[in-house]
Amino acid sequence: MTHAPHTFDIELNLLLEAVYQKYQHDFRHYSRSSLRRRIRQALERFDCPTVSRLQERVLHEPEVFAQMLQYFTVQVSEMFRDPAYFLALRRQVLPVLSTYPSIRIWVAGCSTGEEVWSLAIMLAEEGLLDRTILYATDINPEALRAAEAGIYAIERVAAFSQAYLEAGGARSLADYYTAGEHGVLFDRALRRNAVFADHSLATDSVFSEVHLVSCRNVLIYFDRELQERALGLFHESLIHRGFLGLGNRETLRFSSHAGQFAEFCAAERIYQRL
Repeated sequence: MTHAPHTFDIELNLLLEAVYQKYQHDFRHYSRSSLRRRIRQALERFDCPTVSRLQERVLHEPEVFAQMLQYFTVQVSEMFRDPAYFLALRRQVLPVLSTYPSIRIWVAGCSTGEEVWSLAIMLAEEGLLDRTILYATDINPEALRAAEAGIYAIERVAAFSQAYLEAGGARSLADYYTAGEHGVLFDRALRRNAVFADHSLATDSVFSEVHLVSCRNVLIYFDRELQERALGLFHESLIHRGFLGLGNRETLRFSSHAGQFAEFCAAERIYQRL
């Protein structure tokens, strides 16, 4: 069923407000163009003729809201995604972090965990995993469970392996997983210092002082106000001279926080807190 754009946006605003009031999840400052597309997909998935009908189900059927999280958030990730970013971390950032007696890294918006496992592998190869705490956060409980499990479809592994090598991998990615009937299972030892936790960049505050924040391909789904809030959290959480890594379509250039960071590796969107 088609909807008049103006009516659709009114209903979408009401849905987002209802979700915030009922479940304390705040999607009101997520990118509207992206939300419109995904909510239309949800209408088909739940066989709802209008957003108002979808709102009714979300409010009165908690299991529907749990399923709706995959439409409010974008769960797209790959191991060693954009290998040049991980290569820059390996060659330029980790040598600096290695000078600290202990290291804390925050992967914000970790989705299903591919970046967390990628970082753990790289830290292990650089001899830093044992003194690193990895905080992996997301607002989607299902995604967090998948991230902690570290099980991925076998058909994805070839792309993972190629990206690992391009990111400066020292061994074979196969050394870090075992294959089973449900996919590949990554070595449990890699997550021994990882903490998987619910955290919202829209509503929650800083929870730890960290040396590196990696938040990649998340800000593109926020409006300017929420981007500013998230960047403020990252600045507040980073130690002096700590590092911030963003996605290749994201920048600090037009942010009010731009003056609080220096470009450390501009091509790979890695910044250093001043």
